[in-house]
Amino acid sequence: LSLGLAAPPTVRIVHSGLACNIEEERYSERVYTIREGETLELTCLVTGHPRPQIRWTKTAGSASDRFQDSSVFNETLRISNIQRHQGGRYYCKAENGLGSPAIKSIRVDVYYLDDPVVTVHQSIGEAKEQFYYERTVFLRCVANSNPPVRYSWRRGQEVLLQGSDKGVEIYEPFFTQGETKILKLKNLRPQDYANYSCIASVRNVCSIPDKMVSFRLSNKTASPSIKLLVDDPIVVNPGEAITLVCVTTGGEPAPSLTWVRSAGVLPEKTVLNGGTLTIPAITSEDAGTYSCIANNNVGNPAKKSTNIIVRALKKGRFWITPDPYHKDDNIQIGREVKISCQVEAIPSEELTFSWFKNGRPLRSSERMVITQTDPDVSPGTTNLDIIDLKFTDFGTYTCVASLKGGGISDISIDVNISSSTVPPNLTVPQEKSPLVTREGDTIELQCQVTGKPKPIILWSRADKEVAMPDGAMQTESYDGILRIVNVSREMTGTYRCQTSQYNGFNVKPREALVQLIVQYPPAVEPTFLEIRQGQGRSITMSCRVLRAYPTRVLTYEWRLGTKLLRTGQFDVQDSTEYTISSLSRDSYGIYNCNIINEAGAGRCSFLVTGKAYAPEFYYDTYNPLWQNRPRVYSYSLQWTQMNPDAVDRILAYRLGIRQAGQQRWWEQEITVNGNIQKGELITYNLTELIKPEAYEVRLTPITRFGEGDSTIRVIKYSAPVNPHLREFHCGFEDGNICLFTQDDTDNFDWTKQSTATRDTKYTPNTGPNADRTGSKEGFYMYIETSRPRLEGEKARLVSPVFSVAPKNPYGATNTAYCFSFYYHMYGQHIGSLNVYLRLKGQTAIENPLWSSSGNKGQHWNQARVNINPPTSFQLIFEGIRGPGIEGDIAIDDVSIVEGECMKSDQPANNLRSGAVGTLAHIRLIPVIILMSVLSHQR
Repeated sequence: LSLGLAAPPTVRIVHSGLACNIEEERYSERVYTIREGETLELTCLVTGHPRPQIRWTKTAGSASDRFQDSSVFNETLRISNIQRHQGGRYYCKAENGLGSPAIKSIRVDVYYLDDPVVTVHQSIGEAKEQFYYERTVFLRCVANSNPPVRYSWRRGQEVLLQGSDKGVEIYEPFFTQGETKILKLKNLRPQDYANYSCIASVRNVCSIPDKMVSFRLSNKTASPSIKLLVDDPIVVNPGEAITLVCVTTGGEPAPSLTWVRSAGVLPEKTVLNGGTLTIPAITSEDAGTYSCIANNNVGNPAKKSTNIIVRALKKGRFWITPDPYHKDDNIQIGREVKISCQVEAIPSEELTFSWFKNGRPLRSSERMVITQTDPDVSPGTTNLDIIDLKFTDFGTYTCVASLKGGGISDISIDVNISSSTVPPNLTVPQEKSPLVTREGDTIELQCQVTGKPKPIILWSRADKEVAMPDGAMQTESYDGILRIVNVSREMTGTYRCQTSQYNGFNVKPREALVQLIVQYPPAVEPTFLEIRQGQGRSITMSCRVLRAYPTRVLTYEWRLGTKLLRTGQFDVQDSTEYTISSLSRDSYGIYNCNIINEAGAGRCSFLVTGKAYAPEFYYDTYNPLWQNRPRVYSYSLQWTQMNPDAVDRILAYRLGIRQAGQQRWWEQEITVNGNIQKGELITYNLTELIKPEAYEVRLTPITRFGEGDSTIRVIKYSAPVNPHLREFHCGFEDGNICLFTQDDTDNFDWTKQSTATRDTKYTPNTGPNADRTGSKEGFYMYIETSRPRLEGEKARLVSPVFSVAPKNPYGATNTAYCFSFYYHMYGQHIGSLNVYLRLKGQTAIENPLWSSSGNKGQHWNQARVNINPPTSFQLIFEGIRGPGIEGDIAIDDVSIVEGECMKSDQPANNLRSGAVGTLAHIRLIPVIILMSVLSHQR
């Protein structure tokens, strides 16, 4: 066969039938409705060669609904326990690289009905100097559903309708689009105190039952009120247990109580008991606002909140500020010096500082001034100002931070003031910049800091605004060393180290720069490439450098296994080639090209092989399965060979077959004579397959090099349609044309076709311009009457065998069926269309059922005939060519349904066109057989 076999994809979507109803809106829009919680199963039926890749995707859902990681790559899309957000449009896309991809879609509508909720509100108007109150009560009913819900109201057993009671009004608020129904009781009367029910219904679609909710309205009905038996705020130490108590003080019916936290969820360890919330061992993470909410669906919910504060002290730091009125950064006798301490404290109002000198408490005096900084400017900071430094002031100053509530350890910070207390200085050791390192190494950048005390050093990038290796813009170091693990090439550049004021002097920062150079081995392409070629032919391999540092003095070496083939150096060029002029058995193998610099080597690998490419199974075989014996079936396996000329000639195929689920393969060789052409279809018949087992088939091409790549497919036994006939519909859309077969004894065949796929050279003025539904994509069967066909030649299409439904043994008559089909007979040379009924056991006898001849116009007509087959039967469509080429006859949408055709449905033109009447009732013992389909290889 020629390349004509390669075919672009076509696709159809079929469903498993858990749907409540499927609406075929026009031809394109298909809506599949399913109840929430059921299993959605959609299958994408494809044709095309090579076998198309299938992909399911979804749109029209919420953006966050990533539809099981956005794509499903097999034929069947299965979503068990489907949820409402999974409704939307599902697309099946098939592509095999030929033509444009085939796409079909179906809209899935998920139906559901949630429990309705009734809420009650009242409005009290005052008028006429307090003598008269008007109370109006609103009962509001809400239920989420798809399709939209319908509501009905009852008072006791009485159904309330708009207008049935003057004191009652029923309406939908303007803004809710039918999700809400309001029952308004105007100026409350004694009889309005009653039990009200709201019934929500989606009219039993998908057999979703109605749902009801009731509310008892009395003169005690009231909205909730609560109080909290706790302080606000509550300040606690970490590790303590804390209990919040919320009690209802009003509300009818009794309100339900829930606790929520303003920032996120309640801590996992929380214990809830009614209105009481307990947190066993509290931590800083559990701090925040906690609210108790009471709701009884009357009026608005009540809410009371309290704030939990968990004590904490952390991050103690200090700094020394020399006399601000002098330019000198040093501490000098006779001048002012200020020591500052800072901590983070929660709650800040409980923070207290105390100062000590050499362990003895200090009081604020004229020369030693102790101040607390304004919390708004710099929270948690205290200063000790020494106004006129004397030699006797040298010593150790300690500031101690504590929280008044106690229970938290104090933070104590020591600061030394002496003649050796000097501001910092930064230097980079001579050999530490520039630093040269290799990618993947661990490196330490070093800044030496002198001075006393030694401040915290801040490292950052000096050459560009990028983050440090740890992800922050600045990295703190206590010893001046920045350690980078697993250095990468992006880290090449200049780094700045600078002093911070923390734990040092509050003076202008000192800074220094360190340069880092990261060397890395060459990056090359391709890192791996497979080259397939037959013996005696030539190949060239090329390896190219993309990046390397240092970039110069690159050497290369080519090797086959361990054997060195060639070496050299790069001057200007960035690639190297190696050619084999004539491949032999010894020259197959893995070739490596290493390109080397100081930092290491990059490698290109080439696998040179004579392996044949994989065969591609042909899945669109017309009627591949046939059976002529009871327990076994045969299967026509077909395939083409991918790139047959790429390597040596294929000598044979090794065929492996095993029953699905078994371990062991049975193997045999299929010899190939001559050369296989590109696109040539190869057929091999598998026989003696056991019904109804499925099989795995593995096919491996063999050349003189050895085995090539294998392909595996599964062969499934498809039980013939309708073992007991109740209903049969066929629009000739699927690949096996509903198991209809071509008769052996005729002159030519019926052809399956759609307007979209027909030959551009079709005969005008005859044949249909769409299938029966009006679709250009839909298929039908027709007889092509162009040359070489002659007048009177016959084409016969035989249906599968239908077993009749088991008959009541005491009943007098056989089951009646209504057999109908559409036919299209347009053209000046139309011959005849005959339909015959063939009964089991009477192979030779064909009973004429219906017949029509001549031009019937450019449209589809329907024929309906009652049949009463006493036993299993087949139907035969016989098309006879008329006197010329404008005589194409087509049929479509064949159906057989149990029960007689409706009298009014039987069109008159049936009788006019010579339809044969109902068959005589031949009473036979009903035989129920599984149908057996006979197909022949053409």
